[in-house]
Amino acid sequence: MQYKHFAFFVLLILLAACTPKTTVPTVTAPPAKPDPEAFRKHAPAPDPAPVIQIGDYQTFTLDNGLTVIVVEDHKIPAIDISLDVDVPPFYEKDKAGLSSLAGTLMAAGTKSRTKADIDEAVDFIGAYLTTWATGMYANCLSKHKDALLDVMSDVLLHPTFPEKEFEKERKRTLSGLAQQQDDPNAIARNVGHVLNFGKNHPYGEVATEETVKNITRDDLVKYYQTYYRPNISYLVLTGDITPDEAKELANKYFGSWQKADVPRVELPAVKPPQQTSVAMVNKNGAVQSQLLITYPLDLKPNSPDLIKTRVANGLLGGFFGSRINKNLREDKAYTYGAHTSIRPDREIARFRGGAAVRNEVTDSAIVQFLYEMKRIRESKPAPEEMKRVKSVLSGQFARSLEDKRTVARFAVNTIKYHLPKDYYANYLKNLNAVTAEDIQAMARKYIKPDQAYVIVVGNQDEVVERLQNVQAPGGIKYYDRYGNPIAAPKKDVGEMTAKQVIERYLKAIGGREAIAKIKTIRAVAGAEAQGQQVVIKTIGSTQGKGMIDVLVGGQPMQKIVFNNGKGYQMAMGQKMPLEQKMLEGLKTEILPVKEMAYDQPGYQLELKGIETIDGKEAYKVVVTTPAGTTQTNYYDVKSGLKLQQVTRQNGMNLPVTYSDYKSVQGVLFPYTFKQTVPMPMTFHITDIRVNVPLKDEDFKVD
Repeated sequence: MQYKHFAFFVLLILLAACTPKTTVPTVTAPPAKPDPEAFRKHAPAPDPAPVIQIGDYQTFTLDNGLTVIVVEDHKIPAIDISLDVDVPPFYEKDKAGLSSLAGTLMAAGTKSRTKADIDEAVDFIGAYLTTWATGMYANCLSKHKDALLDVMSDVLLHPTFPEKEFEKERKRTLSGLAQQQDDPNAIARNVGHVLNFGKNHPYGEVATEETVKNITRDDLVKYYQTYYRPNISYLVLTGDITPDEAKELANKYFGSWQKADVPRVELPAVKPPQQTSVAMVNKNGAVQSQLLITYPLDLKPNSPDLIKTRVANGLLGGFFGSRINKNLREDKAYTYGAHTSIRPDREIARFRGGAAVRNEVTDSAIVQFLYEMKRIRESKPAPEEMKRVKSVLSGQFARSLEDKRTVARFAVNTIKYHLPKDYYANYLKNLNAVTAEDIQAMARKYIKPDQAYVIVVGNQDEVVERLQNVQAPGGIKYYDRYGNPIAAPKKDVGEMTAKQVIERYLKAIGGREAIAKIKTIRAVAGAEAQGQQVVIKTIGSTQGKGMIDVLVGGQPMQKIVFNNGKGYQMAMGQKMPLEQKMLEGLKTEILPVKEMAYDQPGYQLELKGIETIDGKEAYKVVVTTPAGTTQTNYYDVKSGLKLQQVTRQNGMNLPVTYSDYKSVQGVLFPYTFKQTVPMPMTFHITDIRVNVPLKDEDFKVD
């Protein structure tokens, strides 16, 4: 049988070989030239999630309750040491900012070392040491670890908060807060804290110049003694060290740290708003609006929803290719970047979404932001979107492991938040297991476009009318930069006119008769900017001549001189003639009291209503000068004094705020004025003299 089958197959092969064939001629096309731009037509495919090997750690607890975590890594002869003090939320009230001050000043001096001694000891071994409100961090070569721990433990166990250093740091803090008053991000953040949590919650407290001034050195000592305790702290040693060495060093340098009960306050319940509303914070002079969409939510660090929520947020606004950034940046060109975040917290979490947009598209940007928040709730994401966002989050996680301190942070989180021991080892596996259904479920649970605060920090005049298009059910409400509610602008001013407002101001500062007696004025004002002293010397006259001299660090920076229709400015050694339009403007600005000229031909005044300036209701008067410039002045409804002036120049709004009025020969002048362009600066008048004879040589313009 086998031979028969073999012969049969041979026969088939022979028949196939002898069968005549018909050949069809073919034409071969020349090979197509490769398109060098083809790679631009499709986004590159995401790389597969990397396989991560997370280093292990060991823990032990000292007799005083201090938890010690050791992460061995002998690749480099160096060591990182961090201390995390798990301070529970507490009320700072009228001394908001004290914990931050205390943390900064921990390394300002001990019982045996001055700040200079500490800095010198750290520098001598090429180490680094920094402290903050809830801990400290240091690093050095492993051979110097004893020396560094000696300094670090001294800073931790024996801080003295020297009065001299305290005053220096408080001054720096006040300077920083003054700059934040004009920072739209800081303003939006402060208002967001207040609206989300309320001022009766520790998370809703906002540090101000007043609260920082209330802080004393004793407050810092009390904070340290109350909350800096080993039984709520984690000491992490990472790098070239063994567990046995770590145990010996921890006992040697931190074993004497005394444990004690740490008080915990009962926190009020926090809920998201019942409906979405717009919170308008006016910032005169702003050329763009800072948007912050936010609300509180319940998401704990050990929630089983956390990884799924990170994927949902990543898709919505968590990376450059997110939906919101594509919509607002790439499709609409409203902003350079838009983002969202969902930050878990053991007490109360929060959602935040933000962008800086042009004034004219403020309303449109908000509408698109809310649209994307609704869209992710209403439909499941496409497979390609899921693949992309998971790849990005996997890459971020992998890159974070390049820092050896990441493993230490993971260890602290695992213990502090009671996470499974393998939480981070399985992180990528759990991330890749997230489904489109999970994303939609998380979006419906945590993304709330109908229960959000939409905070807008911007130029009220240019955006309020547009905000009506947002159609927020909660309407538009008005707040100051610290989250305090204020009255909405009023257009109805009754029988008051612009001229009457100006007359009230002139009367409030001394009256026309007294003002008319002042023919010349010399003033010197000083401010500090970026560590440099800025001085402005001004000479003004009713006779059409004046001089402005600006010095920075004692060196001439700019000088302007004009005299009856002629003038020049000197800057960086270059002397240039002044344009006629600028000369016309300076002629009025340099007057002792420029409002005295408002009844002259060419001036147009318009009363636009009442707005709130620094907590005070003020008449808003728009002034058009003969030179064609536009100014908006705000006069206190109660006192009549001028509170602010906003000048429109070269497409920008330049605001200056006035306060601290004092009498000079029967006329009140503001001794403090704040300007925000080109940077926030507060000037204080150090000298004013009126009716001083002028020297002709000071006003030569040839």
